[in-house]
Parts: sequence; C-alpha cells; structure tokens
Amino acid sequence: APIAGKVLDIKVNVGDQVNKGQTVAIIEAMKLENEIQSQFDGKVVEIKATKGAQVNNKDVLIVLG
Repeated sequence: APIAGKVLDIKVNVGDQVNKGQTVAIIEAMKLENEIQSQFDGKVVEIKATKGAQVNNKDVLIVLG
C-alpha cells in the first residue's frame, strides 16, 4: 500500500492476470478514494487485504507471481 487507509474494494481475484498500471484495489485515505495500481505484470497468487481492513503504508495487499 502506498498510503495508509481503509480498503474499499479489491478489483482482482486469485488467478487473475494483471498488467502493470492496472487498478487492483481502492483505498480511502483522508476522505479520498485512491486507485492502487499494479507495479508489475503477473498473476495474482494471494490477496492479503480484505474489504474494510485498515492498512498501513508499505503493507502488502496483493502477491503476484
């Protein structure tokens, strides 16, 4: 997570193929919705964050393989 906040939505599922720059999650921080984009191409191996969870800066949200 590039910012601390509340996870509003996870846009991918385990097994999905994602491309660099694709929106994978939405986090609310300071009343703003922030689209979190993948920094890499890859396949979603694990989703560590859940909707409604509070996350901190640098927390792992999604694992790509």
